[in-house]
Amino acid sequence: ALEVACLDIVGKIVNRPVVDLLGGKRRERVPFAAYLFYKYKGAGGELAFDTDPNATGWADARQKSALNPDEIVKQAKAMCKEFGFQSIKLKGGVFEPRQEVDAIFALREAFGETMPLRLDPNALWTVETSIKYGLEMEGILEYLEDPCRGQENMALVRKALRTPLATNMCTTSFSDIPNSVKVGSEDIILSDHHFWGGLRESMNLTGICQTFGRDLSMHSNSHLGISLAAMVHLGAAIPNFRYALDTHYPWQSDEVITQGRFTFEEGSVAVPEGPGLGVELDKTALAKLHQNYLACGLTK
Repeated sequence: ALEVACLDIVGKIVNRPVVDLLGGKRRERVPFAAYLFYKYKGAGGELAFDTDPNATGWADARQKSALNPDEIVKQAKAMCKEFGFQSIKLKGGVFEPRQEVDAIFALREAFGETMPLRLDPNALWTVETSIKYGLEMEGILEYLEDPCRGQENMALVRKALRTPLATNMCTTSFSDIPNSVKVGSEDIILSDHHFWGGLRESMNLTGICQTFGRDLSMHSNSHLGISLAAMVHLGAAIPNFRYALDTHYPWQSDEVITQGRFTFEEGSVAVPEGPGLGVELDKTALAKLHQNYLACGLTK
């Protein structure tokens, strides 16, 4: 948290964007993937753009449930139409594997072979289940994320499949990398500057990934404009960029920066203009969201 704030200050002092402080801009826009979730109708509470009873498109998809493959496809179509995403990820580990694998095949049928698909069972499958359904989805998935738990188990699945394995659960720190390389637990590390030591350490991670034959992308948790801006600056600077980043941003309606919500064009976000992160804190919005945090009772 301190490092990102300090880089923002340095950028404002020297009148350069954070991406330049990380080595320079390699791309003008950073692509993100649609992130689909199984949800009950109304899950997440009332949101700013969900209150219209006549809502259509993405707002309508958010209001409805998404408990079967057909609803997942509708969710994906609405999200991709609204934000232009060029790849799709399904958060699994909710239902028994057959239902979630069927949802992947339904997405393939709906979007065709040119749309990259990802499935994340959240490390809840056994090795045997991971291999069984992984083989069934060979040639369908761009990557399979954390099908099972632990580096050794991931390595067993990786040896059995041609599909690349990604992780943000079994290799999550620099101290995890030696054993990751030893056993061969993943092909793609889904990083996060919040727990890989910040933006500059994330740039160090790119070199380690290149050395040991790993691709690098980023996973997502709920983030507002400051974290999203930091992700975009980092995404514009990293050299080994093959996989669109994750984002929960479409599922949120609030914002904490004065510029308002970020705009996605064809699933990508332009690197913010201006020095530092290119965003400014909206202290009134911050106070409102902090009150929400205090009132919700879900503080851990």
